[in-house]
Amino acid sequence: MLDLAGQLHAWAEEGRDFAVATVVAVGGSAPRPPGAALAVSADGTAIGSVSGGCVEGAVYDLCLQALQDRQTRVERFGYSDEDAFAVGLTCGGVIDIMVTPYDADDAARTAALSAAAHDEPVALARVVQGPAGLLGRSVLVRPDGTHEGGLGGHPELDRTAIAQARALLDAGRTATVEVSEDGSHCPGGLTLLVESAVPPPRMIVFGAIDFAAALVRAGKFLGYHVTVCDARPVFATGVRFPDADEIVVDWPHRYLASTDTDARTVLCVLTHDAKFDIPLLTEALRLPVAYVGAMGSRRTHEDRSRRLREAGVSERELARLRSPIGLDLGARTPEETALSIAAEIVAARHGGTGRPLTGADTPIHRDERAAGPLPQPV
Repeated sequence: MLDLAGQLHAWAEEGRDFAVATVVAVGGSAPRPPGAALAVSADGTAIGSVSGGCVEGAVYDLCLQALQDRQTRVERFGYSDEDAFAVGLTCGGVIDIMVTPYDADDAARTAALSAAAHDEPVALARVVQGPAGLLGRSVLVRPDGTHEGGLGGHPELDRTAIAQARALLDAGRTATVEVSEDGSHCPGGLTLLVESAVPPPRMIVFGAIDFAAALVRAGKFLGYHVTVCDARPVFATGVRFPDADEIVVDWPHRYLASTDTDARTVLCVLTHDAKFDIPLLTEALRLPVAYVGAMGSRRTHEDRSRRLREAGVSERELARLRSPIGLDLGARTPEETALSIAAEIVAARHGGTGRPLTGADTPIHRDERAAGPLPQPV
């Protein structure tokens, strides 16, 4: 739901009535992850998607029904072997969808939409499996632990939900959590969907070259907040990088040591100049970031690795370096090279192999253990 926060917050501010269908669990090959949402307003306007098209019509009707009867419900959709044209997922997966009418008096959901719409980090925990009286109940949690709303039930249940939501918010993850009705962490009785809304992850591109300009565009397309850093002011300009969110003129290693990074940050080193690369990569390979890649030929890589070892970088740290950067696509142009780098970043993020899907026996939609077990629909 929070992935549609901007539009839903605007609808709420306008006083428009709407219902939201949210993916709360997936099994097998499913096109959208938990947290993906489709919303329908009272005038029939629809935004978002829960399946990439497979079951959108049926879910749209469920939203209209929820607007009429004001009931929260969970429905399961899967592939039908008897009738491949029946309402279901043609990809062979199974998804559970929770459909909830918006309630302006629900303090937690209202505050969550407002916070997410203004790029404030927040987590929303909702009961997606459990007793009918608790289904759809929600609690909002902020990074400092303050919260709004509540799940009701056992006094310890809110405390457990808040702790779980805060942990997932710190990691920037959306996931389901199984707890007991008494608030204990033992699975049984309740399933919570915790949606985390966090600022976009960072991509920092070092080296203000033509390849960097193409990579900036690819990074923006993937949803990153992109920074370009170069020590040469004549190259690090807004004219050369109009799509960058930020341009920094500084020595790369000095800037990296002073800026904020986290476990979602990707670092792309395109300078292929030892006086920049070695101090920068020495710093980068010791940070808990998602990806560190460096441009250069195989000969450059061998020389760079030798220099990094001499600078004190351990073999374990060096093993984190993606160099030469990118997947083997036969890229020639800056745009093709940017595509190969972006593809490697996506593969590293989701555990992909980078091999063609044709003839492969690996799953197309990977289970990243973000959803947990598939709950029984209510």
